[in-house]
Amino acid sequence: MRALRKTRAGPGAELVEVPRPEPGEGEVLVRVHAASLCGTDLHIFEWNDWAASRVRRIPMTFGHEVAGYVEAVGPEVHHVPAGAFVAAETHIACGYCSTCRTGRAHICENLRILGVDTDGAFAEYVVIPAANAWIVGEGISPDVASIMEPFGNGVHATFGTEGGEDLATNPVAVIGCGPIGLFAVGIARAAGAWKVIAIEPNGYRRDLAAKMGADLLVDPNETDPVEAVLEATGGTGAEVVLEMSGNSRAIDQGTRMLARGGRMSLLGLPDGPVTLDLNDQVIFKEARIQGITGREMFRTWQQTTTLLSTGRVDVTPVITHRFGLSQFEEAFETAASGRSAKVIVFPGG
Repeated sequence: MRALRKTRAGPGAELVEVPRPEPGEGEVLVRVHAASLCGTDLHIFEWNDWAASRVRRIPMTFGHEVAGYVEAVGPEVHHVPAGAFVAAETHIACGYCSTCRTGRAHICENLRILGVDTDGAFAEYVVIPAANAWIVGEGISPDVASIMEPFGNGVHATFGTEGGEDLATNPVAVIGCGPIGLFAVGIARAAGAWKVIAIEPNGYRRDLAAKMGADLLVDPNETDPVEAVLEATGGTGAEVVLEMSGNSRAIDQGTRMLARGGRMSLLGLPDGPVTLDLNDQVIFKEARIQGITGREMFRTWQQTTTLLSTGRVDVTPVITHRFGLSQFEEAFETAASGRSAKVIVFPGG
């Protein structure tokens, strides 16, 4: 089969022929319909400092956001039939550590990531644990299924661990409108937010935020986002702030635009320490600051399925580009250009 692999430590990747994998015990072989690119894939492709320190096995097929058809099942697989159309939960949990055994497998102490710690999905076929195969069902197109994993990040960040009861009828601010931030705009709108404020310096992505249902678009290079949010909320601030950028200044601004007693979900990853005014902007506000990673397994997947299959959130504006796998260089260039949102690749092209 064809697979896009990191064959050496350094920028770039190679499209090569490799043996088709076989599923082992508790695993399924998935014939890839489509796989989408994310920031992690860009890091690996460009081979930045994070990738150099994190990726421990080369050569390796990377890519992890994937949907496809179950081609074959290994021994002891009883719930996923051959022929099923599935999307992949990419966090591979051990199942026996303390967090796994207390219902928090998405923050497993021994977590492995598909396409980072194992061979991934930029290929014609990929093997995944059967426990990680989510049967997509009706109402979700195959292309949309390939972005269910990152959409789930947006669901988990927007709803938080308390179920999103603070969303309905309240103002919500989304800082950073990359693909997951764009998803969050649509999710907050679907959850009944009174006003969704999208804060994003990139004009292309602000336009996409409008298509996803944002009521107010703020360019932080032109307007103080804290003042804009306070003005839009009558001085109260946003009940929920979803920080998707990882920018240290934006994180500080997020605490300042947050309403008293509000919740701030942190999904964006800063590249260094962040300084906050904990006294006035967190402690005296009784703010709830919540780190977010991945998706709750598998409550988030059920929420994701409901939002997508019912049409409550239409993610098609976020899928901006499609490429064949042989066009991988153009696909990665497009993903890094700032003139795209979700880029998906098809192994047949």
